Parts: sequence; structure tokens; C-alpha cells
Amino acid sequence: MLIPIFVMASSMFLAQRRWFLSLPRNLSNARFFSALPSEHPVSVSGPQNNVGPESNKFEKASSAPSSLKEPELAKFSAIADTWWDSEGPFKPLHKMNPTRLAFLRSTLCRHFRKDPLSARPFEGLRFIDVGCGGGILSEPLARMGATVTGIDAIEKNIKIARLHANLDPTTSTIEYCCTTAEKLVEEQRKFDAVIALEVIEHVADAAEFCKSLSALTAHEGATVVSTINRSMRSYATAIVAAEYLLQWLPKGTHQWSSFLTPEELTMILKRAGVDVKEMAGFVYNPLTGRWSLSDDISVNFIAYGTKEK
Repeated sequence: MLIPIFVMASSMFLAQRRWFLSLPRNLSNARFFSALPSEHPVSVSGPQNNVGPESNKFEKASSAPSSLKEPELAKFSAIADTWWDSEGPFKPLHKMNPTRLAFLRSTLCRHFRKDPLSARPFEGLRFIDVGCGGGILSEPLARMGATVTGIDAIEKNIKIARLHANLDPTTSTIEYCCTTAEKLVEEQRKFDAVIALEVIEHVADAAEFCKSLSALTAHEGATVVSTINRSMRSYATAIVAAEYLLQWLPKGTHQWSSFLTPEELTMILKRAGVDVKEMAGFVYNPLTGRWSLSDDISVNFIAYGTKEK
């Protein structure tokens, strides 16, 4: 449920290949975006109506232990009313969403042997969107045929997600719950694909969080995690530029020490029983205002893995 950061185009294209060649050995088994077959663009059109504000009270799941830090919950609860305002605080995330969906369509269609050109390739599959926020990822996944469960520890987020999903019969079937991954593990829930995008940098214990993601993943299922690399470049763009100089994000949105490197995420997932197979970076071009997939994982990156036996 994090707003992704902007990456300046002046250096991103020059850095792509150099970063790929300098990857450490423990990532040598993972494929990168340049090795993936091309896919057609993903359509994510749907209702974009703003949802009216709910109570200003900070609310979170009370019946389940939360893996998120209390300050992080309060931070995102304060701006929960703006999830579906495409020109509001979540504007960068709205712009990034088609690129995230392109990666999900490509990797998950290949994993589940589905037709990526189908309008509803995920028909019959159960997906969970962990840290779903207002549902901006859950809804397009439902439109692509998946049976979607969206969970978030902030009650206000869930209320807004439900209200917006009910505007469209296609998305009204999404199961939204104010709960945590840990609680669903206790309930022995299983999903074909477990997706946690821009969430892990906000949890108190990344290793335990990944264990929960793995436990929720069904046998031969897939796990997808995205986050921000703990690099000097991410500090310059995600914190100094985005929060203080350009003020694209509220000050304090990111804590650089909470970011994970690709090597760390790969190792944590491996210990949790998830083997990372593919990885890609997200880069932003300020000249076109668009995000794209890249081999450059020096700032925003996403990893797809499979549940080990």
C-alpha cells in the first residue's frame, strides 16, 4: 500500500545494463525482464469515481495481530480517503499500476499455463492481495478473472475498497477483509497466487512476513513481492528528491533502513520456502510520464517466486 517513488530518466537507461552485469551470485538463477517474452499491454480501465470520506478515526484489524508497524498504519490511515483520487497522494501508484499488472500477467500466465492474450486469463484461480489498500490492484485482477481476496490491517482502507468495488458488478465479488496474513495462516487459508506489492518495507519483521506469505501459497503456487532497493540511488530519489525537494510524497513516507536489497529479499524468501525465479525493475520516464519494466533493479523492483516442495 506504499506510493512508489519516481526514478529520473537521465540515469536510468544508462544504468540498466551495468546493474544487470554486476548482480551477485545468489541472484544468478533468477531470470530478468530482458529475458522474458513480450506481452500485450494490460487494460485496467474501470470506475475511477472518488469514494467519499469515512470516519477520520484510525482503525485497524483488532482481532488479528498485525505484522505492520503502528506508525506505518497511522500514516496510511491518514490518507486512506484518497485511494481512488487519481490526482491525489496515490497518483504515482495509479500510474505504476499498468506496469505492475503487465509483470503479473506475464509471469503468472506462464506459471499457471494460461493464455496471456485472453481477456480473463486468471479464471478459476484464487489470488490474495496482501496490503490491498483501497483495492487499486485487486480490482483489475478480478477483471482478469481471478477470484480475489484483498486484506489490509486498516479498516478505513477496507471500507473504501468495498465501496468502490461495489460500483462495478465485475469487482463486487472481491472478498475484502480487515485482517493480516498471519491471521489467515492461522485459519489455514490457501491461494494459488499470493501478491504483496510495496508492503514488506513497512512490516516489523520481513522474515516472519515472508513465512506467512509462503504459508498462504498453495502447493505449486506463486508468490510475488515488490519493494524498494536499499541503495544510495533509492535514498536520493525516494527520500531526498521525492519527499523533500519535489514534495511528491509526504515527508516520512519512506524509511531507508527498512528497504531490502534484491539479495536480501531473495534470501528471506528462500528461507521461507519460496524460490525466486524472475525479477524486474520499475523505472519512470518523466518525459513521457510513464513507468516501464526494466533490468534496472537499483530502486523499485518486483520478484516472482514459486513455492518449494
